[in-house]
Amino acid sequence: MARGVNRFLDSSGAAYACELGRLAHELISESGGALMHRLECLYDEILIDEVQDLSSHDWEIIDECLRSSVDIRMVGDIRQSVLSTNPRSSKNRKYAYAEVISWFRERQAKGLINITESATTWRCHPAIAAFSDTIFYKSWRFPATDSKNEIITDHDGVFLVPKRHVADYVAKYQPQCLRNTASSGKEFHLDFMNFKISKGSTHERVLIVPTAGILKFIQTGDPLEPGPAASFYVAVTRAKQSVALVVDSPGNSLLPYWQP
Repeated sequence: MARGVNRFLDSSGAAYACELGRLAHELISESGGALMHRLECLYDEILIDEVQDLSSHDWEIIDECLRSSVDIRMVGDIRQSVLSTNPRSSKNRKYAYAEVISWFRERQAKGLINITESATTWRCHPAIAAFSDTIFYKSWRFPATDSKNEIITDHDGVFLVPKRHVADYVAKYQPQCLRNTASSGKEFHLDFMNFKISKGSTHERVLIVPTAGILKFIQTGDPLEPGPAASFYVAVTRAKQSVALVVDSPGNSLLPYWQP
């Protein structure tokens, strides 16, 4: 195992991306406060976007910044925690992905930060927003989403579509088709986008091929684990007007079936 500077830099002197957080954290410690003092001299305020994507040693660095004189403002959507700055690290694993909500609530309890929640969507139809709220455990205490989308079309909301009607549905509504991995939905021969790749995009309508876990959630109402829940949440909330879920057997679901 590489030690010293070779742990962080390759033979050309470039830093390994997965070790940048650890390198920065260790330098803060080794500098005896000099690095944080330098930061305080340069900046009054630091803004961090997509904060839910931080991981590993990143949280140690943020803790150091919270103890400084610099104002730290962080913005993100914990429910869209599908990416990570260092997905393989075991450091702070308990705060990985959507579990990071615990990090923020712990520090708010200590008086280190103030959390302001914004629950308004201008994208998703009210029915889609309401459905998206059911994806996570109620114990996570996310606020209910308030939809400001007042557009009305001839096909709004969340629907189930049996496999035999997928071709008709796609022909009629031209949805963006989404799947979790490239191995899903091959039998439909559609132009798919993976859940994580779709993050940040907006589409009038989407059609989703469920994973086994998502199918169980639809049929029984059992919440998904944090990682799969975040991926499914991203997929559902790409849509403005309608979400179609490819499901043959509804189980206990009350979602309406679409028929051609």
